[in-house]
Amino acid sequence: MNKKLNGNIYDAKRWGLSSEAIADIGNRLHSFWERFRKCFNTKTREMSRHALIYLKGLLEMDTKRNFANMARRVIEPDEDGQKLQHFMSDSPWSARLPIKQVQEEIKETPGLAGGYLLLDESANEKAGSKSAGAGRQYNGRLGKVEMSQVGVFLAYYKDVIWSWVDGELFFPEHWFSKKMEQERKRVGMPEERKFATKIELGWQMIQRAKANGLPFKAVGCDDLYGRSGWLRRQMDEAGIVYMADIPEDMKVYVNKPDFGVPTSVVPKYKGKGEQKPRVLGGDKPVEVRQVCKLSEKEFKRFKVRDMERGELNDPFLMLRVWTIRDQKLAAEWLVIRHEYEKSYSYALCNASADTDMQELAKLKCVRHFVECSNQDAKSEIGWDELQARKYRAWEHHLGLTIMASWFIAQIKYDWANSFPKDAELAKQLEVEMLPALSVSNVRELLKAVMPLQQLTPEQATNMVIQHLVNRSRSTASRLRAQQKKGALT
Repeated sequence: MNKKLNGNIYDAKRWGLSSEAIADIGNRLHSFWERFRKCFNTKTREMSRHALIYLKGLLEMDTKRNFANMARRVIEPDEDGQKLQHFMSDSPWSARLPIKQVQEEIKETPGLAGGYLLLDESANEKAGSKSAGAGRQYNGRLGKVEMSQVGVFLAYYKDVIWSWVDGELFFPEHWFSKKMEQERKRVGMPEERKFATKIELGWQMIQRAKANGLPFKAVGCDDLYGRSGWLRRQMDEAGIVYMADIPEDMKVYVNKPDFGVPTSVVPKYKGKGEQKPRVLGGDKPVEVRQVCKLSEKEFKRFKVRDMERGELNDPFLMLRVWTIRDQKLAAEWLVIRHEYEKSYSYALCNASADTDMQELAKLKCVRHFVECSNQDAKSEIGWDELQARKYRAWEHHLGLTIMASWFIAQIKYDWANSFPKDAELAKQLEVEMLPALSVSNVRELLKAVMPLQQLTPEQATNMVIQHLVNRSRSTASRLRAQQKKGALT
């Protein structure tokens, strides 16, 4: 667009960008760290300084966020990162403390009540099997089975903010075998850790969020979790509303079946007889992809929300169905979305029978924001750059990544409420809504206010020489070992 013709569209205030607030963003990061610093103390040492260094590295660096580079760029070029590595890989501070405090701060922010918990897993490809939890398992990012490390994550979404709020590293079942005992000790897996499926890990995190008072109104999850009748029953019995995606071949009953424990006039075998309830009669279950053909109801279009690319305005079909949810008959909403009128997606929801369909349509579409949370954590905050192999390092990296995500979410939330955009600007630009600040936008402003250390030519030369010396010493060490081995033979 021509700046000369529309110069005022570049006015920062019209975009809700206050020069005073931008100048203060560095102080906000320091104050944010001050609130959390007690989380990093151990019985013998105060380690919070390293947490601030790591946070700055996550938020301000774009690539190569390893311990040595973080120390050089955040502290000074001569730092080697050894202290930072000890803080992340070996120091016994608990990552559960900052994670819990993030949830507490969300709870204490009045405008964030009534958000959504979003459950998902995300995989990082690994070159070998030496990292905690690594194994050949499905990597959704690659779309195939590869050597990967998989985490299960919980995000919180409300309006313009989304952020991870919890996570668990998934250990494949073979990690708990006898032959893996030494590997478990090497990576520092807690002795009390027992095998748990991704579904069980997800339920543990939902329970923690509920116990911490996180003010969510519903839980959204993909079909890995949605197909689990056990998980849906756990949430329902805990009074938690869910919208759980399911695969297209999952079966439901369109009409309520006769369900109960069968009674036999003449028992076939001696004893108590069959005790488990089951379907006794009625119509057979059908795959959800067939429901459209069987239902007399028609798809109805609902406007869910405005987006930068226009309206999210898809057709939906919603009807009550019955499922066998962990050996119990349950009435649920089947929500079918005709996404962009190209493909269909399916979900089950335990909301009450009188729930407004507009609310069901909105709830069906919130899972998009866990994908936003995952993408921001990886592409903007360096989640997938962790090189350390120990379980404790993974946990610590998680705690600080969640802190970084929440810091940016707070900035976005506060600025959106304190410095509203000019409503006329949207009309001038001929759009329905103006874009919100992205994680990348906030990071760019932070980098401008708090620039990282820049190497001088002399410092860069010295660093290269030190690297060459270290490589030479490693070569010399290997040569001595080879000579010693040759002498013995």
